[in-house]
Amino acid sequence: MFNLILFGPPGSGKGTQSERLIARYGLKHLSTGDLLRSEIANQTTLGLEAKGFMDRGELVPDAVVIGMIRSALDNNPEAKGFLFDGFPRTQAQSVALDELLEQRGEAINVVLALEVTEEELVKRLLNRGLTSGRTDDVNESIIRARITEYHKKTSAVADHYRQFGKVVEVKGEGTVDDIFDTLCAEIEKRKAA
Repeated sequence: MFNLILFGPPGSGKGTQSERLIARYGLKHLSTGDLLRSEIANQTTLGLEAKGFMDRGELVPDAVVIGMIRSALDNNPEAKGFLFDGFPRTQAQSVALDELLEQRGEAINVVLALEVTEEELVKRLLNRGLTSGRTDDVNESIIRARITEYHKKTSAVADHYRQFGKVVEVKGEGTVDDIFDTLCAEIEKRKAA
């Protein structure tokens, strides 16, 4: 079982690289947004609980999100591993995820962090905004605010995993293939260990 967290600010290429890593390594993609939508659509106990919080404009508590992740892990026993996307977002969530995985005799093997300069991110997102239809990709001040928010939220998670030597910063500029090859090389090092 190989579990990884892929970090990257908006516009870093995380979505593109996630798809390629999932295909290459047979990982199950775990996106908390997708999990929430699925649990709500299927009207599970956790989904209904989450919907109640969301309907009141509140954040879904960590315990509910962790419950959804536990359910996703349990429902995919054939998975070769998991790629966590959008989770964990806080140090408390990192600890909760570690505890959940430890109960299963597993752990996060590596946290891959795509590093891209702010200017490059802004350029990419403005370009994406020309065709994506996403309103948050057309306004430079909103883009910069999203990048700042990303760094604020993820720094605690990176610090948590850095203490265990699990964070690898990968240059997220260059060709898609070069970045993918670098990510794969980092994964291979840990799979061989």
